[in-house]
Amino acid sequence: MKRIALFVCTAIITSAACAVAQKPAWEPAPGHVTLPLWTNGAPGAPANPPAEIDTTKPTDNLIAGRPLIRLGNVSNPTLTLYAPKANATRPAVVVFPGGGYQILAIDLEGTEVCDWLNSMNVACVLVKYRVPNAGPYPKSAAALQDAQRALGMVRQHAAEWHIDPNRVGVLGFSAGAHLAAALSTHFDKRLYDSIDAADQLSCRPDFAFIIYPGYLANAAEHMAPNADINPTAQTPPTFIVQAENDPVHVENATVYFLQLKAAKVPAELHIYAEGGHGYGLRRTELPVTTWPDTAKIWLQTIKMLPHKLEGAHGSAGN
Repeated sequence: MKRIALFVCTAIITSAACAVAQKPAWEPAPGHVTLPLWTNGAPGAPANPPAEIDTTKPTDNLIAGRPLIRLGNVSNPTLTLYAPKANATRPAVVVFPGGGYQILAIDLEGTEVCDWLNSMNVACVLVKYRVPNAGPYPKSAAALQDAQRALGMVRQHAAEWHIDPNRVGVLGFSAGAHLAAALSTHFDKRLYDSIDAADQLSCRPDFAFIIYPGYLANAAEHMAPNADINPTAQTPPTFIVQAENDPVHVENATVYFLQLKAAKVPAELHIYAEGGHGYGLRRTELPVTTWPDTAKIWLQTIKMLPHKLEGAHGSAGN
C-alpha cells in the first residue's frame, strides 16, 4: 500500500510539474475571450513540444524607449478577442505579430495594435500562431494553417462577437505581414482537413494591412517577386507601409504593390525615407510612425469605416 501511495503521489507531483512547465509564457489580460485554434492539437504537432517562453533578454533593443515581449516556442496557438465597448456591429481585424517566424512580438505588434483598433470601434482578434519555423509558406504550412483557421473561426463567431462577417480584415508586421499576404492569396483551399463549421466559411480577408513585410521579394534573385505569393483579382484591397532604409529591404513592399497593381487590386503604398524595421505603433520623431493615422483614413476610403467616428481618435496613442 505504501508503494501504491508513493506512486500516486509521484504521479500527482509529476502532473503538476508538467502543468506548470506548459503554462503559457504570455496570456491576455483578464476579461478577453480566448479560444484554442485547434481543440485536438494543431496539425502535425509534436508529442512533447518545448515550453512556451519569453525569449527577451536585458540586452535586447528597446522600441521607443520601451522593452517588448518576444514570445517563443508557441505550440498551442490561440485567438483572443479584444472588443470595443460599444456592442454595435463593427468591422474586425485579425492581427498577426511579426518575429521572423521564430518568435512573436506579442505586445509591440499585438496587444498595442488591438488598443488602437478598439479606439476606432474596430474589433481586434489577436492570433498567437505557432513558432518557431512555422513559415514562410510553403517551407512550412503551420502559420498559414493557423491563419486560415482563425479567419474561419472569426466568421463563425461573428454574430456572438458583434462583428460584420463581410468586414473582416488582416493586419501583419514583418513575417506577420508576409502571413497576411499569404492568406490574401491562399484562401481558396484549406491546408488542413476540415474540423467543424468554421472551416466551411471563407478565410478570405476583406482587406489587408501589410506593415514592413518580409519574404515578398527574393533578394537572391535580384528582388524578384516571391513565386509563392501571386495576387489575383480576388486578393483583397491592401495598405502597405515600409521605410526605404528598412534592412529587410523596401522592395518587399514595392514589388508586392506592383503585383497588386498588375492584378487590378486596389492598393495604397506608403514609403518613408527613414524608420528601419520593427517600430509597431510606438511613436518616435520619425514620420513613419504616423502610419496609423493614414491607415485610418484608408479604412474610411474603402468604406470599412464611416468618415466620422464619434469619440474615436484613431491615433496610436502610445
